[in-house]
Amino acid sequence: MSQLPTLQALANIRLQDDSGRTLSLTDFLGKRLLIFFFPKAGTSGCTEQACGFRDAFPQIEAKGALVIGVSPDAPEALAKWRAKEQLPYILLSDPEHRLAEAFGAWGEKSMYGKKYMGVIRSHFVISADGSVETAEIKISPKDSVKKGVEALLKDA
Repeated sequence: MSQLPTLQALANIRLQDDSGRTLSLTDFLGKRLLIFFFPKAGTSGCTEQACGFRDAFPQIEAKGALVIGVSPDAPEALAKWRAKEQLPYILLSDPEHRLAEAFGAWGEKSMYGKKYMGVIRSHFVISADGSVETAEIKISPKDSVKKGVEALLKDA
């Protein structure tokens, strides 16, 4: 997975979270992370993925790990969705898709024969030292939760 960035390499990418704070992924060095990318808050697949990680959060937290969701949505939209779905982790707004592009989670998609650029549903497990342990790009919401949680719960 050498083509994927370390958190240190992403220090210059600072994004707003759902409460309006500006953060960098380097703020989370020292903790294992599960970062997931989703296209749009409130849609069925994104809600399935986010709520799956919510439901597994007690196990994830018991391992000392964190979950971070990332989408192009505005911080206000993410805050509203986070409250509605009672998500216990932060959501980052990536409107210019800089973080998504760095992880390879931005690319060409197709719907009803129309091609467009957008977020490719993905997740990444990041070690405490900032390197990528596992990566799943272009994955279903259900499989993202299953594989992401399994990877995060096994010992690094």
